[in-house]
Amino acid sequence: MNINLTILLAAAVLCATARAETKPLFSQDFSKVSGTEVPDEFLVLDGQFAVKEEGGNRFLELPGSPLDTFGVMFGPNESAGVRVGARIFAMKQGRKFPTFEVGLGGVGGFKLRIAPAKKLVELLKGDDVRATAPFEWKTGEWTNLRLQVRMISDGLKIEGRAWQEGDEPREWLITATEKGKGPGGKAGVWGMPFAGTPIRFDDLTVTAVE
Repeated sequence: MNINLTILLAAAVLCATARAETKPLFSQDFSKVSGTEVPDEFLVLDGQFAVKEEGGNRFLELPGSPLDTFGVMFGPNESAGVRVGARIFAMKQGRKFPTFEVGLGGVGGFKLRIAPAKKLVELLKGDDVRATAPFEWKTGEWTNLRLQVRMISDGLKIEGRAWQEGDEPREWLITATEKGKGPGGKAGVWGMPFAGTPIRFDDLTVTAVE
């Protein structure tokens, strides 16, 4: 076979594989949302979320009070074979730190949480912490989060990564496995404004993965 044809075929296979692993199921960057109302495609669990704008960038904002846990859900109901992504902006105030997370599989599903006061990223199922990894969060910067749940031979593999600057890391920062099937439900983002400062959410995505 002609070597150039071989290269082209290999490239086509790689492109097809990449497309299969990142099939978009949901995407919202709020750039086309007018007004401050939360779009109808979101299910607000609690909290006074509103669409805001700063410096030409629009985002979903959770106010800094009251001090509790608040979230919104979005995308299709899935239990596995999906990845959620988000950018989240938060700030500390004195010695008080916010906490925030992305999730898959509904309220009782898997969550990837940034816990700045602990200097950790945590992987949870419901309220139970399944794994942790060190993470040096920087106040006043956007944090990128990715969480995916994939089916494996005897259950599920849950993988998460987080970063604040530069390109997305190739390696997963934190992983865990789970026997059996995962809980079904929508993706979501949650904020705990314990610092008394607003938490902003942007570039929310749900994609299908192999």
